[in-house]
Amino acid sequence: MIYDYSCEVLMFVVSPKHAYFGRPKDGPADEVETRTPDSVEMIADKGIRGDRFFGVRAHTEAAVTFLALEAWTAAAGDADPVLARRNIVVRGVELDPLRGREFELDSGAGPIRFRGGRPAHPCSWMDTVAGDGVRKALIGRGGLRAQPLTSGTLSLGRAVLISDVELDATRAADQVRRAQPL
Repeated sequence: MIYDYSCEVLMFVVSPKHAYFGRPKDGPADEVETRTPDSVEMIADKGIRGDRFFGVRAHTEAAVTFLALEAWTAAAGDADPVLARRNIVVRGVELDPLRGREFELDSGAGPIRFRGGRPAHPCSWMDTVAGDGVRKALIGRGGLRAQPLTSGTLSLGRAVLISDVELDATRAADQVRRAQPL
């Protein structure tokens, strides 16, 4: 059975370099360009053109990261979701059941197919940049890594997620306990 879910793409976060490396107490890297464009170009098996993980062989199966705004808000309150540095921030999508599954996201220019991978675990930087306790609160809801299987353009706004698994948007903020793809 195939399911269509209405959702919203709220934000894209694209950066050519890492901002969080070294010791959190030393602070993030200075002058790391981070863009929040209105649309992104997705390239099959490579990721988002212009992002730090684009075409990086070690990240082929995890080139794109998704984050449910509901999960971020439950963990970090009103802190800016850019701080999580996840590529695609969505609202109205339960991400965990998509691990190990293929799904499509269509924001109007045609569907882009992804394969859900492992969870995007939070790092210790979250406490430094988003507030004390955010890292622990994000465990089990830090997002989903995914591999783009087709190319295309995604844009901000209303979108449709197509999946062969049932999702429940009311569980988008729930913590999960499994650590690996299904």
